[in-house]
Amino acid sequence: MDALAVFGTGAPPLLRRRTRTFCSLTYSRTTALRRCDHLSSFPSNSHLFYKFTTRSRAASVANESFIFLPHLVASLERVDQTYIMVKPDGVQRGLVGEIISRFEKKGFKLTGLKLTQCSKDLAEEHYKDLKGKSFFPGLIEYITSGPVVCMAWEGVGVVASARKLIGVTNPLEAEPGSIRGDLAIQKGRNVIHGSDSPESGKREVALWFKEGELVDWEPALASWLIE
Repeated sequence: MDALAVFGTGAPPLLRRRTRTFCSLTYSRTTALRRCDHLSSFPSNSHLFYKFTTRSRAASVANESFIFLPHLVASLERVDQTYIMVKPDGVQRGLVGEIISRFEKKGFKLTGLKLTQCSKDLAEEHYKDLKGKSFFPGLIEYITSGPVVCMAWEGVGVVASARKLIGVTNPLEAEPGSIRGDLAIQKGRNVIHGSDSPESGKREVALWFKEGELVDWEPALASWLIE
């Protein structure tokens, strides 16, 4: 399908011939290509006009944010639980209250909360999927360097929504308004951890909370949040 967009048609008559820009957008199954005849108003490397493949774009989004993966999209209509941890830097900087507030304002239910000093064994079990990475020793040292705040949250689509609230791993690439985008600077000090799938949420909540530490309760505003 071809679509034609016309830019610059609102320019004065004498200037219209010089400033009118015709940009055609051609879409196919694998490639979305923007072809522009005249881009004098934009630098050659402007992000507004570029070529990309839908596959590479999808892979980029999946790798950066983990928001739009199929298993997360499918979970948006069911009640799940997720594990959220304020890391040592977040605790030391006094950000616990603000982080909790963001999840509460979103409408999720807090079912578990505690302050603890993470042991090396627990940290290694939590991050076991990263054990072969070169940064693994430094990560374990960082997580065990001070107290962390462990939280279990519950709600419809809570895993995907929490990932969006948190922002991508690198704070410099995280969107303004996200926790990392607003409160962090470096990837190695990115304030917070959040489960990346409903399955990880269940596993991590079970890992960090003992039996009897979670509270099942009904918020008074629940009927105003979900149909």
